[in-house]
Amino acid sequence: MKFFIDTADIDEIRELAVTGLLDGVTTNPSLIAKSGRPLFDVLGEICEAVEGPVSAEVTATNVESMIAEGHKLARIAKNITVKVPLTWDGLRACRALRAESIQVNITLCFTSAQAILAAKAGASFVSPFIGRLDDISQNGMQLIQDIVQIYRQYPDSIQTEVLVASVRHPLHAVEAAKLGANVITLPPKVLRQMINHPFTDIGLKAFLEDWDKTGQKIIK
Repeated sequence: MKFFIDTADIDEIRELAVTGLLDGVTTNPSLIAKSGRPLFDVLGEICEAVEGPVSAEVTATNVESMIAEGHKLARIAKNITVKVPLTWDGLRACRALRAESIQVNITLCFTSAQAILAAKAGASFVSPFIGRLDDISQNGMQLIQDIVQIYRQYPDSIQTEVLVASVRHPLHAVEAAKLGANVITLPPKVLRQMINHPFTDIGLKAFLEDWDKTGQKIIK
C-alpha cells in the first residue's frame, strides 16, 4: 500500500520525504488556504520535494472551467494529479483530462455507486472519505471493502486505484492495508502516530541500559 500525506505544509512534507516512506501528497483548497501561501508557489515546492503524485484540486464547478483549471494545474509539474469532485461535471472533466493522459483523482466519494462511476470515467484514483462516514455513524471501512471487492471483479477494465482519505487514526491505515486498498493519504500527525508503542520505548531503554553496563562500543 502506498503512503501519501494530506497536507500543504512544505516543511512537514520535506521532513517526511527524507524518510523514504512517502509515495505522494494530497492537497485540497482548505489545506492550501491553511498554508497562507499562493497556490502555485506551494504546489511547485511540493512537486520538487516528492517524486510521486501530488493531487491539486480544481475549484471550478462546471466542466469547461474544471478542464481549463486542470490544464493549468497540470502544467506545474509532471507529477501533478488533477483532483476533481465526484459530480457529473467532475466525471466529464475526468474523461477529458484522462484522454490527454493527465492523471486525475476523483474526490469526495461516499458510496460504492459513486466509485463505480469514477472508474467508468477512467479516474487514476478515487478518494473515499472514510472518517466523514464514521462521523455520522456509518462504517467508512466497509465502503473501502466494497469498492476494493468491486474493482477486483474487473482487473482488465478498471485501473482506478482506491485512495483512502479522511483518515483519523492509525487503525484506519491498518484496516485499509488488510482490505487491499492501493493508497492511503494520512495527516502527518497520524503517520507519526503509527510508529508509537510504549513497549518499543521500554524495550529500547532496557536494551541500552544493559549495553551500557558492558562498557563496550560498536564504533570506538
